[in-house]
Formats: sequence, C-alpha cells, structure tokens
Amino acid sequence: MYAIGSDHAGIDLRNEIKAHLEGKGVEVKDFGTFERSGCNYPDIAEAVAKSVAGGECEAGVLICGTGLGMSIAANKVAGVRAACVSEPFSAKMAKQHNNANIICFGARVVGSEVAKMIVDEWFGAEFLGGRHQMRVDMISDIEKRQLVKAKRASKTK
Repeated sequence: MYAIGSDHAGIDLRNEIKAHLEGKGVEVKDFGTFERSGCNYPDIAEAVAKSVAGGECEAGVLICGTGLGMSIAANKVAGVRAACVSEPFSAKMAKQHNNANIICFGARVVGSEVAKMIVDEWFGAEFLGGRHQMRVDMISDIEKRQLVKAKRASKTK
C-alpha cells in the first residue's frame, strides 16, 4: 500500500495521482487534506511519513504548492528519505541512488502529466545498492546521531 497526501494547493493533483496509481492496481491510503480552505501541510507530511517509516505503507507521495514544505517536514521523521523533484529523471535517481521512500512535488510547479511521469519513474525504479547503500547508511548515521543528541538534551532539561 502506498500513502498519499497533500495540502489544499495539491488536492486536485493528489486526486489525479491517486486515480492514476489505482488505475495501475496500486492500493493507496489517502491522508488528505480534504479541506480546500487551507491546512497546515506539516500535519499531512508527518502523517504520511510516519505511515512509511512505521511500515504501514511501503512508500509515499506528498504534494503541496512547491513540494518543498512537504519534503522538509517529512524528512524530520526518522527513517524517511523524502525527495522533492520536478521531473522524471530526478525521481528515478532519488530511488536508484538515495532509496527515497517518499516523493514530493509541487502542484504549482508540475502539470498532471509530468506528475504522472514522475510517479511512474519513481515507483518503477529500484534502489541500486552497492556504493549507494554506503551513502544511504551515512545519512541514517546522521539521523541516529541527531536523535541521540536530542535525547541527551531532553534529559538535561
């Protein structure tokens, strides 16, 4: 199952991408938002990221106006490697080289057909491992060091 979420700027594109994936037989869990009046995108990003990091969903798609806010927020969840992309080649590389488990893009940046190509390239790509695994492990080590540092800081308060 794949997770999908957007803020109010990405509702229409999220619905198109969800339908596109479901048309390919992919089960999709939709985290919203369903409110066009506005929402706080970090809440949606966190929900999708937690579902991916926790194993409930295999991977995720996040859409906001630019994709930037969603990617920043999602990357705060331990175990997430969210990549903000605007074209299919970077989406493919995000999976092959960085083993990105969430893809982010902007509804105000890419049109629906490019967004579909981005999703198709990313979901169709495989992590290459090898020398790339060492680098992904290095990213995970940064995350672990920051978590330890945060735990120490909270104990001294």
